[in-house]
Amino acid sequence: MMKYSTEIKKAEIGENGLAKNRGWIKIYMSRDEPPYEYFGATMELVYKGVSVGQYSYIDAPEIPDNDDIAVVRSDDGKQWRYVPDHRGKTVYDTHNRASCTVDYLGEIKTGFTLLAPSTQFDKWDGKKWVTDNQAMKADQINTANQTKHQLIDEAESNITLLDRKVRLGMATNSEKTALRAWEMYSVKLNDIDTASAPDIDWPIKLA
Repeated sequence: MMKYSTEIKKAEIGENGLAKNRGWIKIYMSRDEPPYEYFGATMELVYKGVSVGQYSYIDAPEIPDNDDIAVVRSDDGKQWRYVPDHRGKTVYDTHNRASCTVDYLGEIKTGFTLLAPSTQFDKWDGKKWVTDNQAMKADQINTANQTKHQLIDEAESNITLLDRKVRLGMATNSEKTALRAWEMYSVKLNDIDTASAPDIDWPIKLA
């Protein structure tokens, strides 16, 4: 046996998990709380009759070839496991379409989906989003009715003021022209059938 050596002395671990000799060994570490995700490797100095540190293991995990898989240690600490990793992705509540970001490992929780709804009237049928066209149409008509009433109120307000100025002989020629234009605009608004929403050709309002 040589007096000196430039080699790093390696530790040998017995079947009981204890070191047979003092030396260095490569360990693979997990987080110290569930789900015990793997987070790196390092070298550790162990002494004869002592095991590697807690949450440290001598068996190397197989590194997944895509980011949608996470490496975790089994609850009993005996092996590496591979679970889905959707962290950072957006999921949608299948009851109310509310969105949130995944911050956990494993399968997507029941009641959520990675599929995004296309409208606020989508309902989950167990596999995909289905648009409630009847509810969407009713909302479009309601929105069109509100718009129509707001525009008519604005037009009538302008008509009332301009008509008063005409009757009192206070209107300019441009205001008389504007009165006629507002009246025509108001008539066109009243003629609109909101049942055709959202395909409505709204008349152009005066600047």
